[in-house]
Amino acid sequence: MTFSTLVTTQELAAHLDDPAWVVLDARFTLDDEAWGSRAYTEGHIPGALRADLATDMAGPIIEGVTGRRPFPEPADFAARVSAWGVGPGTQVVVYDADNGLMAASRLWFMLTWVGHEAVAVLDGGFGRWTSEGRPLTAGTETRDPAEFTLSLRPEMLAFVDEVDDVRRDPAYRVFDSRGAEGYHGLGHYNDPVRGHIAGAGLADRAETIADGGGLRDQSELRAHYETLIGDTPPANVIFYCGSGVTAAQNVLAMTYAGLPGSRMYVGSWSEWIIDPSREHEL
Repeated sequence: MTFSTLVTTQELAAHLDDPAWVVLDARFTLDDEAWGSRAYTEGHIPGALRADLATDMAGPIIEGVTGRRPFPEPADFAARVSAWGVGPGTQVVVYDADNGLMAASRLWFMLTWVGHEAVAVLDGGFGRWTSEGRPLTAGTETRDPAEFTLSLRPEMLAFVDEVDDVRRDPAYRVFDSRGAEGYHGLGHYNDPVRGHIAGAGLADRAETIADGGGLRDQSELRAHYETLIGDTPPANVIFYCGSGVTAAQNVLAMTYAGLPGSRMYVGSWSEWIIDPSREHEL
């Protein structure tokens, strides 16, 4: 049995010593980008390797071209995946601190993008694991590399020109994954321009989270998304956010809800606003 969306703490605990499972710690915060690595060293799920959003999951920023979190080149990321010990038969589990999501969802998306299907996010994340009194290990961990075969899935991505073309097309739906405050240009901003892509709807990624943390029930999520997208095919649904991180949570949640195929605009708001001729609104 493989897991391709979520895995529970109970399921992970049963496989901690399984050599066919790789666990990746993706904890990260935008306010202190070194925090996740410090937290990992202080205590992590036994056997987990560190996966850093800033260094492992992002490529070089090209001034005036890319957003704040561009994807690395596929071959570079595939080499990183190999170094984590991920091969064809490996079950990968990714966890985060932010209700089990955020950077973990981005890593889930990226691993799926390079062709690894057996990757799941730990539901409830590090918080649920520790609240249940499960074991932790301090320090760092290593693992022998594996031979990972790149099998890119470009259909998972949408790029800026396509987003510009379809954002007002009734056959498509483009959604901002930030909260209503960010969508309307309020509150804290990491970018110099406020607002959202003109024509985009709001799909606050926080609405995918259950009261106790982790993703909501599959039937609840399906109803949530069907309200948002109507009869739009998932392949015509595009999510973006500030820098291409939290939008992955909506893609994960739609997939978990039985609506696979939605896409992510990785450049997101931070790329959109580079060209002042691209329409935006509050």
